[in-house]
Amino acid sequence: MPSSDALPLDYRAAGGVIVRPSQEVLVLERPARGEIRLPKGHIDPGEAPLQTALREIAEESGFQRLRLLADLGTQRVAFPYQGRTWVREEHYFLFLREGPTEPDTAAESQFIPRWVSWETAEEILSFEPEREWVRRARAAWARHLPPAPFHAGGHA
Repeated sequence: MPSSDALPLDYRAAGGVIVRPSQEVLVLERPARGEIRLPKGHIDPGEAPLQTALREIAEESGFQRLRLLADLGTQRVAFPYQGRTWVREEHYFLFLREGPTEPDTAAESQFIPRWVSWETAEEILSFEPEREWVRRARAAWARHLPPAPFHAGGHA
């Protein structure tokens, strides 16, 4: 298959990696397809990628109260579907979920939201491009952690 950069772009999508302070990552099980995914979807005309990411996360997972931590950038992904190669430009963001582990609203019925460790997310996601987003998000998360408390010489 030719490089995705050499193929025409079919559509753009945006999504997010959502992390809790306990470093659990949100994944979406899609039992009908036997897939485990990150939330993402098509960018509608006139919609900014961040707006799309928030909308798709809310629709697919039910999570709405999120804090943006980082723009993870874009990547082009080529994949076979219905007898041809499609090219999608994906734009992802890293979000923090500080509230409850349960969704704010009902998720789309095709998805089952689940919190897992960074390592588990990278192992169980169905597609390599989404595993790459988890790796990028984990690196960005490490840059956003507050510094560890400093205790000099064991004094209180």
